[in-house]
Amino acid sequence: MKTTDFTTKVSSMRSDLMVFTRKFTHNREESHDLVQDTILKALTYQNKYRADTNMKGWLFTIMRNTYINNYKKAQRAKTIHDSTKELYYLNVEDHHTFNRPGSNLEFKEIWKNVISVKEELLIPFKMQTTGYKYSEISKHLGIPIGTVKNRIFHARKEIQKKLIGY
Repeated sequence: MKTTDFTTKVSSMRSDLMVFTRKFTHNREESHDLVQDTILKALTYQNKYRADTNMKGWLFTIMRNTYINNYKKAQRAKTIHDSTKELYYLNVEDHHTFNRPGSNLEFKEIWKNVISVKEELLIPFKMQTTGYKYSEISKHLGIPIGTVKNRIFHARKEIQKKLIGY
């Protein structure tokens, strides 16, 4: 397929792409950006398109993958979209509990309840919350993975009960 024919065909599907973006976003600007990114990628990777392929399906796949990749990237970056006038929220000090855990009474209360859990439940729970995988905990403690999962579950339940006050 010639480049001009390909470009014309891709451009003619712009309205279909706009409708499809509503599955992903309800923001008009984000929809336009997603369509623009999709068309740009389609034109950039024109050589990957095969003539026997459904053009609309190919474009929808590009759009879906673009949306997923952008979403994952935003999650990793923990992007904050401040839509207030003059970016008010970006300049507000964060008073979240975990900024100063040593001096925060709420954090101390939670921590007191966590460390009061039985040690056989607490060790796997702490390891899991610090990033160890179940298999790593199992290998380190020399117990089956099922036991590790069970102990973590029971530790969570015990901590929840103590925090609620039952």
